[in-house]
Amino acid sequence: MTALAHEALHASLQDPVLESIGFLNEIMSRHRDAISFAPGAPHPDPYTELDPGRYLDRFVAHAAAEAGCTPAQAARLLYEYGPARGLVNGIVAGALRRDQGIDADPDSLVITVGAQEAMLLTLRALTASPDDLLAVADPCFVGITSAASLLGTEVVPVPEDADGLDLDALAEACRATREAGRHIRACYVAPDYANPSGSRMEPERRLCLLELAEEEDFLILEDNAYGFTAAPGSELPALKALDATGRVIHIGTFAKVCFPGARVGYVIADQTVVTAAGPVPLASELARLKTAVTVNTSPVCQALIAGMLLEHGGSLAELGRTRSALYRRNLAHLLRALERERADGLPDGIEWNRPVGGFFVRMRLPVRVDAALLEVSAAEYGVLWTPMAPFHPGGGGTHSLRLSCSYLDPERIDQGVRRLGAFLRAHPGPGAAGPSAEGILR
Repeated sequence: MTALAHEALHASLQDPVLESIGFLNEIMSRHRDAISFAPGAPHPDPYTELDPGRYLDRFVAHAAAEAGCTPAQAARLLYEYGPARGLVNGIVAGALRRDQGIDADPDSLVITVGAQEAMLLTLRALTASPDDLLAVADPCFVGITSAASLLGTEVVPVPEDADGLDLDALAEACRATREAGRHIRACYVAPDYANPSGSRMEPERRLCLLELAEEEDFLILEDNAYGFTAAPGSELPALKALDATGRVIHIGTFAKVCFPGARVGYVIADQTVVTAAGPVPLASELARLKTAVTVNTSPVCQALIAGMLLEHGGSLAELGRTRSALYRRNLAHLLRALERERADGLPDGIEWNRPVGGFFVRMRLPVRVDAALLEVSAAEYGVLWTPMAPFHPGGGGTHSLRLSCSYLDPERIDQGVRRLGAFLRAHPGPGAAGPSAEGILR
């Protein structure tokens, strides 16, 4: 059998982020009875009422009416490959216009295999040389940094606070890279309840980011996965809705609002590309790249999502209303459970943030948080969480963990937090009564 040297394969296969994801999956499979705050997966309850056949029929009836043909003729759309750009662009564009004030031409959308493909295609199109860099928040969603690693795109980490990206630090990074003969081509940001930090970019900073993108000549990759979890009346405009100069490429997913198994996402790329044949939207170029990656997004999966939207008046907000309430309930429940544990006594140096939306809470410990500590937590206390270090391209996060509340019911959240509290009291860290951090990790 032929043997291949690992170092002879692409360098992305040695990326510690990929290794950490694999370890997390492996430890979850070994500790099936543990309560897991690790996965950022949607809650399964909304799926119990899914009727795929009804949604497919709803889309087919709509497509037949639009084309002036019979439902049987329209159903053929589901059996073929379909266009790389997508089959349901008009329905998605209508929902974005209605719910988020994003006025996007359907031709400026590409319907993708999840948001992950949208990130990969966009990065591939934008980073043409090793001197084209990607700025990201630090901490940052590992999906975008993994895509950058796969493509060989260098990442520039930019710190953030509770109100989002530090724009002074981003401006300084732009200047420093320019002086080095390089260029920050794009900046990835999740302005609403980012994964993993839970931060939310306040309105004035959104406008300032758009101004900085114009001044420093970079594009903004906006990830809008968690904006729908905002409480009614507290919604903030997406960066794309504020974008007057075409600086924002907007990336979205139906995984949280509909269901993840469909693997349907989208990207709005309405920037103009000047080609020899004339100007075309950037979406056209992304669709060309898509033909070399996945050819097209499953028409059946697109039709399922479109049928769900049509059944809810073509509205993402209406479709996501009950799901949003469920996630806000879980997040509030997790934060109350943590406060009860604090009242019962937790070691000094344990802190956490208090986001009002999204799926995640970030906790800081007085001990080093890594795979060895997670193994102790899983094996001895039956509770899982996610170490934060892989989310920090700048090398931080060594003493932090992420708790996800999206997948659990309130009773399991309570039980899991009690287990977590017992774990934290038994391993308080250096200088406290009980085992030291070094003792934990031997």
